[in-house]
Formats: sequence, structure tokens, C-alpha cells
Amino acid sequence: MRGAKEIIKKELNRVFGDKKLIFSLFILPVALMVGMCFLMGNLMENMEDDVDAHIPTVYIQNAPEELNDAITAAGFQANITNLAKEDSLDSIKDDIINGEKDLLVTFDDGFMEKIQNYTDGAEIPEVRTYYNPSEEYSSTARTNFVTMVLEPMKQSLLAARIGNLDNITIFNIDLDLGASQIMDDQKASGKALGMMLPYFITMLLFAGVMSIAVDAITGEKERGTLASMLVSPVRRVEIVTGKLVSIAILSSISAIIYAISMVFALPKMMGGLSGEINISLSPLQIVQLIVIMLSLVFLYVSLVSIVSVFAKTMKEANTYVTPMYILVIVAGMITMFSGNTTPDTAMFAIPVYGNALCIQNIMEGDLLMSQFLAAVGGTVLLGVIVTAGIVKAFNSEKVMFNA
Repeated sequence: MRGAKEIIKKELNRVFGDKKLIFSLFILPVALMVGMCFLMGNLMENMEDDVDAHIPTVYIQNAPEELNDAITAAGFQANITNLAKEDSLDSIKDDIINGEKDLLVTFDDGFMEKIQNYTDGAEIPEVRTYYNPSEEYSSTARTNFVTMVLEPMKQSLLAARIGNLDNITIFNIDLDLGASQIMDDQKASGKALGMMLPYFITMLLFAGVMSIAVDAITGEKERGTLASMLVSPVRRVEIVTGKLVSIAILSSISAIIYAISMVFALPKMMGGLSGEINISLSPLQIVQLIVIMLSLVFLYVSLVSIVSVFAKTMKEANTYVTPMYILVIVAGMITMFSGNTTPDTAMFAIPVYGNALCIQNIMEGDLLMSQFLAAVGGTVLLGVIVTAGIVKAFNSEKVMFNA
């Protein structure tokens, strides 16, 4: 297999001898991915901080005197405007719809009198809140006003009517909610990462293989360098082996770089959604993750390569590869919405989808060896079948010389 070694050496020298290729294949994608994750994480954190710092604009109609005491006691911060019962509310509602004002609260006429003079069967007074759930400021203002002001006020008035509220309390539920929450922090963090990581890995690995394989095969067909290689004394099976191995090496390097980058970058982005994320992988999990990615690289290399072999131009090859890319993206996205139901082991043998499931389970610490073997076996088997088709295509003069 001396010819294969020479081709591998040639392909690696072509890439690593060109600084522009090194930058475009290994540095730029990682920089974009890490930058995107950090940008999204910072934007999410800034959005939450902005909502927390916002002083809502609140209008209250027919406010009882007791409401001021409740607002003061709760420490509810807002720009409050009191309205008389005859004031029109139409313009305020329009402003809430437009996002210019945050909340409108109306109390029934004679609100306190109805509460104090209540008898069985009498009308129960109502507090109405008007807010825009599509606006963060408005939705948060309504939630805070209800939980911080109205609920304590209701409990206070109920206590004034009943006396000791314990007399009407049948039982309490989770007085200390924090003590009721029991979870594995490692698994919780892994579950958060497991939603996004399979999608990014499956997508970015294919993008890396696509850019390398199309140029290495179809590009050389266009430039005429592959034709001269085919008429050389080197056996065509060695040419195929050299091409695929070199593409796999380059793609595997990019895969490892992507994986390391995502382990550092994704927690930053996910932290913006769900707080601090901490995750650590055991040596076995790291090995499993690497093997899954390498098997996925092998499949991607074979799929893109067989398309590149039959394509006459790079434009044509990229056109044919694009549907594959879309399918890979869909397979990665499915795992994001798979829920808590664990698929049957046979489902792990489905290439790409099974790999994505394995990555998700590794992050959650739930991957079984049978699932791992099914995923790797199914992926490698399909890659071997496609590779056999590539060898057959290389032996066809009509295919290789675009006849």
C-alpha cells in the first residue's frame, strides 16, 4: 500500500502546507462557533438583566387605600399612575399592545366595601389585570404585581375576615421548596448540554467533511490532477484508500477541535438559559465520544466522497451534497425534542440519529454499552458499504473521466 501512503502524504502536505487552508478548515469554523456561543450567552444574560432592571409603567383604576400599604410592604418598584373610575382605558390598552406601557390593573367599584360586608352568596369583587404576554416587560410586571402585591394583600384581608388562617388550612405543600428539590447536578447539566451538543456535532462534522472531500475529489477531477493520478502505476484501490484516509484524518482533526471547543463554549451559551452548568466526563465517556465522532466522520467521508466521485464539477457536487446536509441537521434536531422516553436499542443503529442519541446519553451519563455498540456498528457498516461503491466507481473509466 505504498501508493496509498504517498497519496495520504500528498493530501496532508497540501493542506498543512497552506496557511489559508489551515485557517479556513480548522481555525475559522471554531472561532465562529465559539464566538456565536459566547455571543448568544451574553445576549441572554443581558436580556434577563434588562428585564430585571426595568421599572414598569403601571396604571391602577379604583385603587383602594389598602393597596398602597401592600405595595409599600412588598417593595414593588414601578411608575404607578392612579386612575379614577370614569377615566377611559382605551388608550392605555393600546399602549400596552404596542409595548409602550406595561400593566393596567382595575378594581371593582366598592372593592373594599364588598369585601368587608361580604355575606354568603354575595358578589365576590374582582381585580382585573391587562398585560401583553408577548412583551417581556409587560409579562414580568404582571407576574411581579400579582405575586408580590395582590397575593399577600388577599391573604391579609382573608386573615382579617377569618382570624387565624390556620383554621382553614387543611395541609401545606413544600414549605421549604429548596429542600424538596433533589437532583443530580451532573446529570441536570448534562441534560441541558445534551439538547444542543448532538445537533452541533453532527452538523459541524458534516460541514468540515464536505469542504475537504469535495475539493479533494471533484476539485482534482476539475483541475485534471486526478486523471494523471489514475493513469499512474498506483492501483486505484490504493488511490481510494489514500484519498479516504487523508480526508478522514483531516476531518477527525477538525472533529476533535470542534468537540473540545464546544465543551468549553456551549456551557456559556446554555448558562444564559438555565444558569451555571458544570459537567465532567469520565475517561470511558471521553473514549466513547471520540469513537462515536470518528465513526460519524468515516460515514460522512464515504457519503460525501461517493457524491464527489460521480459529480463532474464542484458546483454539481455541492448541489448533491446539500440534501444530505439537511438530513443530517434534521437528525441532530430530532434528539433535541425526543423527550424523556429512551428509544429502543435498535434505534441507535440508525446512522447519524443513533450517534446523536449516544452523544446525548453520554452527556446525561445514561449511555449503555449495547446502545454504544449499536450506534457505532450501524454507522461503520453503512460507511463500509458506501466505501465499496466508491472503489467500484474508481474502477469505472466513464465515471472517473466524466465520459
